[in-house]
Amino acid sequence: MCTSLATLFLRMSLSNRRSGNTSGSGVLKLGRDFYTAGVLEVAPALLGKTLVIKQPDSVVKRFIITETEAYNGSGDKACHASKGRTPRTEVMFHEGGRLYVYFVYGMYWMLNVVTGKENDPQAVLIRGLDNCTGPGRVARLLGIDRSFYGEDLAASERIWIEDHGLRPSYNTGPRVGIDYAGDYWKNKPWRFFVTVSVTGV
Repeated sequence: MCTSLATLFLRMSLSNRRSGNTSGSGVLKLGRDFYTAGVLEVAPALLGKTLVIKQPDSVVKRFIITETEAYNGSGDKACHASKGRTPRTEVMFHEGGRLYVYFVYGMYWMLNVVTGKENDPQAVLIRGLDNCTGPGRVARLLGIDRSFYGEDLAASERIWIEDHGLRPSYNTGPRVGIDYAGDYWKNKPWRFFVTVSVTGV
């Protein structure tokens, strides 16, 4: 979990790096190549990146990603794709860069970034933003709903991710709420979360 000191540092660093690129159309916006790497590379690399969302009223808001979880393909029993290719998981089998959005507990949307190559289903769950922890709260804060399913982060004009040069230190731990996957998979250290030490480049 991101501490209050880390959150303050991240905000200050982001403020120093905005320098006019507020449209998301410049070089800071992550392109396709970033997302087509493997999920165990992308999940920690997303820490410190800036998730940008343009609201229906055209107000643009930015949030720093502070916690992620990796779901690593059909062999990962905690990954939805382990159950096969279904209408729900279809987008996970596409090339990285699209959003996988699903509804849980009758009340929360979950926001995931698809990674990797086509037909190799992987995704990163966004678990935390600065001052917001928990994937359900994250999606609610951003206004995520079913309409974001399959959205292309590399081309979308309403949601994208930017790189402002933050390279935070992070810790790893087991993923949350996946007891159904069995001890081997639930104990994989595939949750990544920002610690207090952060450096910019």
